[in-house]
Amino acid sequence: MSKSITVLTKRAESRIFLIRDQRVILDSDLAELYGVEVKRLNEQVKRNASRFPDDFLMRLTPEEVAELKPQIAASGSSHGGRRYLPYAFTEHGAIMAASVLNSVRAVEMSIFVVRAFVRMREALAANEQIMLKLTELESRVEGHDTSIQDVIEAIRELMEPLPATGRRIGFKHPADSAKSSAKLR
Repeated sequence: MSKSITVLTKRAESRIFLIRDQRVILDSDLAELYGVEVKRLNEQVKRNASRFPDDFLMRLTPEEVAELKPQIAASGSSHGGRRYLPYAFTEHGAIMAASVLNSVRAVEMSIFVVRAFVRMREALAANEQIMLKLTELESRVEGHDTSIQDVIEAIRELMEPLPATGRRIGFKHPADSAKSSAKLR
């Protein structure tokens, strides 16, 4: 992938959230990516409601919006901000929104949005594989704990110095033994 494609994909990816166990992108983020006003995007969604079943689009609850507030910058309705709860589009809903908007930019950007969803799905799958491997390793290590402890104790025993016997270690040269016996006389 070229650098600009990667940047656009990551830009779209940074706007995807996990809500109700689904990866979604908010209407305001999708409208910005597609180069339209949020109002126009939502108008097209309402006009084409039959194209957006529940698994394509969902209206967020006030609790979900409050939970997302630290992650998104949104002004309150008293400051000219949103007066309605935002929509959240799933991957399929984002593609459908591009088709109902029918603008060149929306169609082009929908490709990057789809790539972002795919990258996130791959990342989650990789994380699941890592978690499975860690669980497998944990079960293996639990059985080895006692074996490792036994090996450590054996190494400690081998490292302890042997008790002194009082005997000299080494080879005695016959000339040395003759000298030592001559000294004793």
